[in-house]
Amino acid sequence: MTPERGMSMALALARRGLGRTGTNPSVGCIIARDTRILGRGRTAQGGRPHAETRALSHATQQYGADALHGATAYVTLEPCAHHGCTPPCANALIKAGIARVVAPFADPDPRVAGKGFAMLREAGIAVVVGPGEAEARALLAPYLRMRTTGRPTLTLKLATTLDGKIATRTGESQWITGIQARRRVHLLRAQSDAILVGIGTVLADDPGLDVRLPGMEGASPAPIIADRTLRMPPNARVLAHGNTLIIGDAEGYPDRANSLRAAGAIVAQAPPDATATDILALAAMHGHASIFCEGGAALAAALIREDCVDHLVWFTAGTAFGKDGRDALDILGIDHLADAPRFRQVSVQSIGPDTMSVWERQAN
Repeated sequence: MTPERGMSMALALARRGLGRTGTNPSVGCIIARDTRILGRGRTAQGGRPHAETRALSHATQQYGADALHGATAYVTLEPCAHHGCTPPCANALIKAGIARVVAPFADPDPRVAGKGFAMLREAGIAVVVGPGEAEARALLAPYLRMRTTGRPTLTLKLATTLDGKIATRTGESQWITGIQARRRVHLLRAQSDAILVGIGTVLADDPGLDVRLPGMEGASPAPIIADRTLRMPPNARVLAHGNTLIIGDAEGYPDRANSLRAAGAIVAQAPPDATATDILALAAMHGHASIFCEGGAALAAALIREDCVDHLVWFTAGTAFGKDGRDALDILGIDHLADAPRFRQVSVQSIGPDTMSVWERQAN
Protein backbone atom coordinates (compact mmCIF):
# COMPACT_ATOMS: atom_id res chain seq x y z
CA MET A 1 0.00 0.00 0.00
CA THR A 2 1.36 3.41 -0.93
CA PRO A 3 1.68 6.08 1.77
CA GLU A 4 -0.84 8.21 -0.13
CA ARG A 5 -3.41 5.40 -0.24
CA GLY A 6 -3.00 4.58 3.43
CA MET A 7 -3.28 8.24 4.41
CA SER A 8 -6.40 8.69 2.25
CA MET A 9 -8.10 5.87 4.15
CA ALA A 10 -7.02 7.29 7.51
CA LEU A 11 -8.35 10.73 6.56
CA ALA A 12 -11.70 9.22 5.61
CA LEU A 13 -11.91 7.78 9.12
CA ALA A 14 -10.92 11.10 10.71
CA ARG A 15 -13.61 12.93 8.76
CA ARG A 16 -16.31 10.82 10.44
CA GLY A 17 -15.34 12.18 13.83
CA LEU A 18 -15.52 15.89 13.05
CA GLY A 19 -17.36 17.78 15.75
CA ARG A 20 -17.43 14.81 18.13
CA THR A 21 -14.00 14.76 19.76
CA GLY A 22 -14.20 17.67 22.19
CA THR A 23 -10.97 19.62 22.57
CA ASN A 24 -8.94 16.88 20.88
CA PRO A 25 -8.53 16.72 17.09
CA SER A 26 -10.40 14.10 15.09
CA VAL A 27 -7.62 11.74 13.99
CA GLY A 28 -7.80 8.58 11.88
CA CYS A 29 -5.41 5.62 11.96
CA ILE A 30 -5.00 2.59 9.70
CA ILE A 31 -2.73 -0.33 10.63
CA ALA A 32 -1.68 -2.34 7.57
CA ARG A 33 0.82 -4.90 6.34
CA ASP A 34 1.42 -4.55 2.60
CA THR A 35 -2.14 -4.24 1.19
CA ARG A 36 -3.87 -5.98 4.09
CA ILE A 37 -5.76 -3.81 6.59
CA LEU A 38 -5.22 -5.13 10.11
CA GLY A 39 -6.96 -2.45 12.15
CA ARG A 40 -8.83 0.82 11.94
CA GLY A 41 -9.51 3.51 14.52
CA ARG A 42 -10.49 7.14 14.93
CA THR A 43 -10.54 9.41 17.93
CA ALA A 44 -13.46 8.36 20.11
CA GLN A 45 -16.40 10.59 20.89
CA GLY A 46 -15.31 13.06 23.55
CA GLY A 47 -11.64 12.80 22.51
CA ARG A 48 -10.49 9.54 24.10
CA PRO A 49 -9.26 6.90 23.42
CA HIS A 50 -7.06 8.23 20.62
CA ALA A 51 -7.09 6.86 17.09
CA GLU A 52 -3.81 4.93 17.36
CA THR A 53 -4.90 3.13 20.54
CA ARG A 54 -8.21 2.12 18.98
CA ALA A 55 -6.58 0.94 15.74
CA LEU A 56 -4.02 -1.16 17.62
CA SER A 57 -6.77 -2.67 19.77
CA HIS A 58 -8.88 -3.44 16.69
CA ALA A 59 -5.94 -5.12 14.95
CA THR A 60 -5.11 -7.20 18.03
CA GLN A 61 -8.70 -8.36 18.35
CA GLN A 62 -8.83 -9.29 14.67
CA TYR A 63 -5.44 -10.95 14.14
CA GLY A 64 -3.61 -11.15 17.46
CA ALA A 65 -0.76 -9.05 18.84
CA ASP A 66 1.92 -10.82 16.77
CA ALA A 67 0.37 -9.54 13.54
CA LEU A 68 1.35 -5.99 14.48
CA HIS A 69 5.09 -6.68 14.36
CA GLY A 70 6.50 -5.09 11.22
CA ALA A 71 3.21 -3.39 10.24
CA THR A 72 2.75 0.22 9.13
CA ALA A 73 0.57 2.78 10.91
CA TYR A 74 -0.97 5.54 8.79
CA VAL A 75 -2.10 8.31 11.15
CA THR A 76 -3.43 11.77 10.24
CA LEU A 77 -1.44 13.66 12.90
CA GLU A 78 1.82 13.09 14.71
CA PRO A 79 1.28 10.55 17.53
CA CYS A 80 1.19 12.20 20.94
CA ALA A 81 4.27 12.02 23.15
CA HIS A 82 2.96 13.22 26.51
CA HIS A 83 1.19 11.64 29.45
CA GLY A 84 -2.28 13.11 29.79
CA CYS A 85 -5.39 11.15 30.70
CA THR A 86 -3.89 8.30 28.65
CA PRO A 87 -0.30 7.14 27.97
CA PRO A 88 1.48 8.49 24.84
CA CYS A 89 0.33 6.96 21.55
CA ALA A 90 3.96 6.93 20.39
CA ASN A 91 4.74 4.48 23.22
CA ALA A 92 1.78 2.29 22.26
CA LEU A 93 3.04 2.06 18.67
CA ILE A 94 6.54 1.20 19.86
CA LYS A 95 5.34 -1.50 22.25
CA ALA A 96 3.14 -3.03 19.55
CA GLY A 97 6.15 -3.57 17.28
CA ILE A 98 5.06 -1.21 14.50
CA ALA A 99 7.88 -0.88 11.93
CA ARG A 100 6.81 2.28 10.11
CA VAL A 101 4.62 5.31 10.82
CA VAL A 102 3.28 7.58 8.08
CA ALA A 103 1.89 11.00 9.09
CA PRO A 104 1.22 14.27 7.25
CA PHE A 105 2.90 16.75 9.65
CA ALA A 106 3.92 17.43 13.24
CA ASP A 107 1.37 18.29 15.90
CA PRO A 108 1.71 22.01 16.86
CA ASP A 109 0.75 21.18 20.46
CA PRO A 110 3.91 22.19 22.37
CA ARG A 111 3.63 18.99 24.40
CA VAL A 112 4.20 17.06 21.15
CA ALA A 113 5.73 19.29 18.41
CA GLY A 114 8.03 16.66 16.91
CA LYS A 115 8.62 14.74 20.14
CA GLY A 116 6.37 11.89 18.99
CA PHE A 117 8.34 11.47 15.78
CA ALA A 118 11.60 11.61 17.75
CA MET A 119 10.44 8.86 20.13
CA LEU A 120 9.49 6.64 17.21
CA ARG A 121 12.80 7.16 15.43
CA GLU A 122 14.78 6.53 18.60
CA ALA A 123 12.97 3.20 18.87
CA GLY A 124 14.07 2.27 15.35
CA ILE A 125 10.71 2.93 13.68
CA ALA A 126 10.82 4.44 10.20
CA VAL A 127 8.90 7.73 10.08
CA VAL A 128 7.54 9.12 6.83
CA VAL A 129 6.23 12.69 7.07
CA GLY A 130 4.30 14.49 4.34
CA PRO A 131 1.74 12.26 2.55
CA GLY A 132 -1.73 13.81 2.56
CA GLU A 133 -0.53 17.05 4.14
CA ALA A 134 -2.81 19.46 2.27
CA GLU A 135 -5.95 17.42 2.90
CA ALA A 136 -5.02 16.78 6.53
CA ARG A 137 -4.39 20.48 7.18
CA ALA A 138 -7.78 21.35 5.68
CA LEU A 139 -9.54 18.74 7.80
CA LEU A 140 -7.72 19.74 11.00
CA ALA A 141 -7.86 23.49 10.33
CA PRO A 142 -9.95 24.32 13.44
CA TYR A 143 -7.60 22.38 15.72
CA LEU A 144 -4.50 23.87 14.09
CA ARG A 145 -5.87 27.42 14.35
CA MET A 146 -6.70 26.93 18.04
CA ARG A 147 -3.21 25.56 18.73
CA THR A 148 -1.37 28.32 16.88
CA THR A 149 -3.56 31.39 17.51
CA GLY A 150 -5.94 30.45 20.32
CA ARG A 151 -8.91 31.43 18.11
CA PRO A 152 -11.68 29.06 17.09
CA THR A 153 -12.66 28.56 13.44
CA LEU A 154 -16.06 30.06 12.70
CA THR A 155 -18.43 29.15 9.87
CA LEU A 156 -21.34 31.52 9.34
CA LYS A 157 -24.46 30.10 7.73
CA LEU A 158 -27.02 32.35 6.05
CA ALA A 159 -30.26 31.27 4.37
CA THR A 160 -31.83 34.07 2.35
CA THR A 161 -34.02 35.03 -0.55
CA LEU A 162 -32.53 36.19 -3.82
CA ASP A 163 -32.56 39.74 -2.49
CA GLY A 164 -30.76 38.87 0.74
CA LYS A 165 -33.70 38.73 3.15
CA ILE A 166 -34.08 36.33 6.07
CA ALA A 167 -37.71 37.11 6.93
CA THR A 168 -40.78 38.90 5.66
CA ARG A 169 -41.72 42.30 7.01
CA THR A 170 -43.82 40.54 9.69
CA GLY A 171 -40.89 38.36 10.76
CA GLU A 172 -42.02 35.09 9.15
CA SER A 173 -38.96 33.06 8.16
CA GLN A 174 -39.75 29.34 8.36
CA TRP A 175 -39.00 28.06 5.88
CA ILE A 176 -37.19 30.13 3.24
CA THR A 177 -35.21 27.20 1.88
CA GLY A 178 -36.41 23.68 1.12
CA ILE A 179 -36.06 20.43 3.03
CA GLN A 180 -32.91 19.36 1.15
CA ALA A 181 -31.10 22.53 2.19
CA ARG A 182 -32.25 22.12 5.77
CA ARG A 183 -30.90 18.59 5.84
CA ARG A 184 -27.56 19.85 4.57
CA VAL A 185 -27.51 22.38 7.42
CA HIS A 186 -27.95 19.55 9.91
CA LEU A 187 -24.97 17.77 8.35
CA LEU A 188 -22.92 20.97 8.67
CA ARG A 189 -23.95 21.24 12.31
CA ALA A 190 -22.69 17.72 12.94
CA GLN A 191 -19.22 18.64 11.63
CA SER A 192 -18.69 21.37 14.24
CA ASP A 193 -18.28 21.02 17.98
CA ALA A 194 -20.45 24.03 18.83
CA ILE A 195 -23.34 26.00 17.32
CA LEU A 196 -23.67 29.73 18.02
CA VAL A 197 -26.82 31.87 17.91
CA GLY A 198 -27.94 35.11 19.47
CA ILE A 199 -30.65 35.40 22.11
CA GLY A 200 -32.95 36.99 19.52
CA THR A 201 -33.04 33.72 17.60
CA VAL A 202 -33.86 31.78 20.76
CA LEU A 203 -36.67 34.13 21.77
CA ALA A 204 -38.16 34.20 18.26
CA ASP A 205 -37.94 30.50 17.35
CA ASP A 206 -37.13 28.47 20.49
CA PRO A 207 -34.84 26.24 18.38
CA GLY A 208 -33.51 22.86 19.48
CA LEU A 209 -30.13 23.48 17.78
CA ASP A 210 -29.60 19.74 17.43
CA VAL A 211 -28.88 17.34 14.59
CA ARG A 212 -32.03 15.63 13.36
CA LEU A 213 -30.67 13.27 10.73
CA PRO A 214 -31.39 9.53 11.04
CA GLY A 215 -28.50 7.80 12.79
CA MET A 216 -26.76 11.08 13.67
CA GLU A 217 -28.75 12.18 16.69
CA GLY A 218 -25.68 11.80 18.88
CA ALA A 219 -23.69 14.24 16.74
CA SER A 220 -25.39 17.41 17.98
CA PRO A 221 -22.91 20.22 18.73
CA ALA A 222 -22.82 22.09 22.01
CA PRO A 223 -25.06 25.19 21.84
CA ILE A 224 -23.58 28.63 22.55
CA ILE A 225 -25.98 31.53 23.11
CA ALA A 226 -24.82 35.14 22.96
CA ASP A 227 -27.16 36.66 25.55
CA ARG A 228 -25.87 39.98 26.85
CA THR A 229 -28.53 40.50 29.57
CA LEU A 230 -29.36 36.82 30.16
CA ARG A 231 -32.89 36.91 28.77
CA MET A 232 -32.83 33.15 28.08
CA PRO A 233 -36.01 31.47 29.41
CA PRO A 234 -35.11 28.65 31.83
CA ASN A 235 -37.51 26.38 29.94
CA ALA A 236 -36.01 27.02 26.47
CA ARG A 237 -35.65 23.87 24.35
CA VAL A 238 -31.94 24.44 23.85
CA LEU A 239 -31.24 23.91 27.56
CA ALA A 240 -32.23 20.26 27.16
CA HIS A 241 -28.74 19.61 25.74
CA GLY A 242 -27.27 19.84 29.24
CA ASN A 243 -24.10 21.52 27.98
CA THR A 244 -25.48 24.82 26.67
CA LEU A 245 -23.03 27.70 27.12
CA ILE A 246 -24.63 31.09 27.68
CA ILE A 247 -22.34 34.09 27.35
CA GLY A 248 -23.56 37.25 29.04
CA ASP A 249 -23.22 39.65 31.95
CA ALA A 250 -23.73 37.24 34.86
CA GLU A 251 -22.33 39.75 37.35
CA GLY A 252 -24.86 42.36 36.25
CA TYR A 253 -27.77 39.90 36.36
CA PRO A 254 -26.89 37.40 39.12
CA ASP A 255 -30.47 36.17 39.70
CA ARG A 256 -30.93 35.37 36.02
CA ALA A 257 -27.54 33.67 35.93
CA ASN A 258 -28.40 31.51 38.93
CA SER A 259 -31.75 30.57 37.42
CA LEU A 260 -30.10 29.46 34.19
CA ARG A 261 -27.44 27.49 36.02
CA ALA A 262 -30.19 25.76 37.97
CA ALA A 263 -31.73 24.82 34.62
CA GLY A 264 -28.49 23.10 33.61
CA ALA A 265 -26.80 25.85 31.60
CA ILE A 266 -23.16 26.91 31.76
CA VAL A 267 -23.06 30.69 32.18
CA ALA A 268 -19.85 32.49 31.24
CA GLN A 269 -19.24 36.04 32.41
CA ALA A 270 -18.83 38.59 29.62
CA PRO A 271 -18.53 42.36 29.97
CA PRO A 272 -21.70 44.37 29.22
CA ASP A 273 -20.05 45.70 26.04
CA ALA A 274 -18.74 42.29 24.90
CA THR A 275 -17.78 42.11 21.23
CA ALA A 276 -18.04 39.18 18.84
CA THR A 277 -14.31 38.65 19.39
CA ASP A 278 -14.91 38.44 23.14
CA ILE A 279 -17.63 35.84 22.61
CA LEU A 280 -15.35 33.65 20.52
CA ALA A 281 -12.54 33.99 23.06
CA LEU A 282 -14.87 32.75 25.81
CA ALA A 283 -16.02 29.90 23.57
CA ALA A 284 -12.38 28.93 23.05
CA MET A 285 -11.78 28.99 26.81
CA HIS A 286 -14.54 26.39 27.11
CA GLY A 287 -12.77 24.16 24.59
CA HIS A 288 -14.67 24.93 21.39
CA ALA A 289 -12.43 24.98 18.30
CA SER A 290 -14.98 24.69 15.49
CA ILE A 291 -18.10 26.86 15.70
CA PHE A 292 -21.07 26.90 13.33
CA CYS A 293 -23.06 30.13 13.58
CA GLU A 294 -26.74 30.39 12.69
CA GLY A 295 -27.27 33.73 14.36
CA GLY A 296 -29.50 36.56 13.23
CA ALA A 297 -28.64 39.75 11.37
CA ALA A 298 -27.01 41.53 14.34
CA LEU A 299 -24.73 38.66 15.35
CA ALA A 300 -23.82 37.85 11.75
CA ALA A 301 -22.90 41.47 11.06
CA ALA A 302 -20.83 41.73 14.24
CA LEU A 303 -18.85 38.60 13.30
CA ILE A 304 -18.17 39.88 9.79
CA ARG A 305 -17.41 43.41 10.99
CA GLU A 306 -14.80 42.10 13.43
CA ASP A 307 -13.25 39.78 10.83
CA CYS A 308 -14.21 36.62 12.76
CA VAL A 309 -15.77 34.66 9.89
CA ASP A 310 -13.47 32.07 8.32
CA HIS A 311 -16.07 30.35 6.14
CA LEU A 312 -19.41 31.61 4.87
CA VAL A 313 -22.07 29.12 3.75
CA TRP A 314 -24.88 30.94 1.96
CA PHE A 315 -28.11 29.17 0.99
CA THR A 316 -30.20 31.10 -1.52
CA ALA A 317 -33.85 30.35 -2.27
CA GLY A 318 -35.54 31.34 -5.51
CA THR A 319 -37.86 33.92 -4.00
CA ALA A 320 -37.81 37.60 -3.01
CA PHE A 321 -39.32 39.61 -0.13
CA GLY A 322 -38.55 43.14 -1.28
CA LYS A 323 -37.31 46.24 0.48
CA ASP A 324 -39.58 45.76 3.50
CA GLY A 325 -38.22 42.26 4.20
CA ARG A 326 -35.69 41.79 7.00
CA ASP A 327 -32.06 41.92 5.90
CA ALA A 328 -29.62 39.06 6.46
CA LEU A 329 -27.01 41.46 7.84
CA ASP A 330 -27.29 44.37 10.21
CA ILE A 331 -25.18 47.53 9.87
CA LEU A 332 -21.53 47.01 8.94
CA GLY A 333 -20.62 50.70 8.96
CA ILE A 334 -18.74 50.67 5.64
CA ASP A 335 -18.05 54.05 4.03
CA HIS A 336 -15.57 52.99 1.36
CA LEU A 337 -15.58 50.05 -1.00
CA ALA A 338 -11.98 49.27 -0.09
CA ASP A 339 -13.07 48.64 3.51
CA ALA A 340 -15.71 46.05 2.61
CA PRO A 341 -14.97 42.49 3.82
CA ARG A 342 -13.94 40.15 1.02
CA PHE A 343 -14.65 36.45 0.58
CA ARG A 344 -13.42 34.07 -2.10
CA GLN A 345 -15.89 31.58 -3.55
CA VAL A 346 -14.82 27.97 -2.95
CA SER A 347 -17.80 26.11 -4.38
CA VAL A 348 -21.40 26.45 -5.52
CA GLN A 349 -24.00 23.73 -5.99
CA SER A 350 -27.72 23.15 -6.26
CA ILE A 351 -29.38 21.68 -3.18
CA GLY A 352 -32.87 20.74 -4.34
CA PRO A 353 -34.51 23.98 -5.52
CA ASP A 354 -31.96 26.12 -3.66
CA THR A 355 -28.31 27.08 -4.15
CA MET A 356 -25.49 26.65 -1.64
CA SER A 357 -22.34 28.69 -2.11
CA VAL A 358 -19.29 28.35 0.13
CA TRP A 359 -16.86 31.23 0.63
CA GLU A 360 -13.56 31.68 2.47
CA ARG A 361 -12.32 34.81 4.18
CA GLN A 362 -9.99 36.82 2.00
CA ALA A 363 -7.58 39.40 3.36
CA ASN A 364 -8.29 42.95 2.22
